[in-house]
Amino acid sequence: MTATAGLLVAVTLTTPPFALADVTVKIGQVSPLSGELSHIRKDDENGVRLAIEDLNARKLSIAGQKVTFALASQDDGADPKTAVLVAQKLVDEQVAGVVGHANSGTSIPASKVYTDAGIPMITESATNPKLTAQGFNNVFRMVANDVRQGTVIGTFLVKNLTTSRVAIVDDRTAYGRGLADEVEKAVIAAGGKVVRREYGTDKTSNWMAALTSIRGQNPDGVVFAGGDTQSAALAQQALRLGLNAKFIVGDEACTPQFIKLAGAAMTGQMYCTLAGVPPARMPQGPAFFKRFEARFGTPVQLYAPFAYDTAMAMAKAMQEANSVDPKVYLPTLHKLRMTGVTGPIQFDDKGDIMNGAITVRQYEAGTWKDLDVVR
Repeated sequence: MTATAGLLVAVTLTTPPFALADVTVKIGQVSPLSGELSHIRKDDENGVRLAIEDLNARKLSIAGQKVTFALASQDDGADPKTAVLVAQKLVDEQVAGVVGHANSGTSIPASKVYTDAGIPMITESATNPKLTAQGFNNVFRMVANDVRQGTVIGTFLVKNLTTSRVAIVDDRTAYGRGLADEVEKAVIAAGGKVVRREYGTDKTSNWMAALTSIRGQNPDGVVFAGGDTQSAALAQQALRLGLNAKFIVGDEACTPQFIKLAGAAMTGQMYCTLAGVPPARMPQGPAFFKRFEARFGTPVQLYAPFAYDTAMAMAKAMQEANSVDPKVYLPTLHKLRMTGVTGPIQFDDKGDIMNGAITVRQYEAGTWKDLDVVR
């Protein structure tokens, strides 16, 4: 045998008959990227985008294949019907998992679409407890739900702020109404009285009729469950009416945008809650916030760190299951134990984050100041 022939045989014997092709894994992300909530929810999309960039920088291989992650982003406009349509579109695109939907009113109807397709769905911010109470084994939540948030708000008002007469307003979305219902239960359980319930919609800008009705009940505490644009309008109009009460809003209004829009209505009597721990208490919070702003040219608005962790949790489950097939790695999500930017990540039997936190904040000197973290 010649030297050339020997080399040819050696190459033939040591080269596998075929090489596994690289694989592109699509991660879906759905939030209202247009409309009044877009400033918050573009934040979520960028959180997922940053996670995908970080994952691709690691040059991961799963089941012997080099994996490239890709973002498949959709705008549901915070509309339940649109949410179902874009969910089916992501299923048709064969995404391996979905980060979202961002809102409760869209997450609940869309979850059935993903369940039928066997695709994991992890919401970074939808807090209505009904989402994970449906019995779907593919649905998870990265933050504490509104049973927890509503309990904290109601208890804080009565026990910490010593209010006894509370008025509650909501925007009649699945999020707003659900949170308002939980607040009412908590206020009563803590020994307070709900003197008035009023509502509008997520498009309402004139709250004067509702506030006039509330003022007649002489409340010392007012709760609004809705987005930051509606919350700011309500706060400004309450100021014009001379409604002197402590004011607390839920997580969708616990934003820099609310402070900006509310203007002179922002005083030391303004509070909010956040479904999660504040940046200072996140294991990698300060570094993440700095890197996020450098990458996108804007500071984190609300739930970008949780959206980032959601995408990372999916990738971690794929690695541990050694598969990017949704049906194969889904069971691994139920057993997942990891520490993300936001802290420890582990889901309970329903798919809710375990030991989820609620942060209580107070307005002070142009910003939200963290008062307490309740678990």
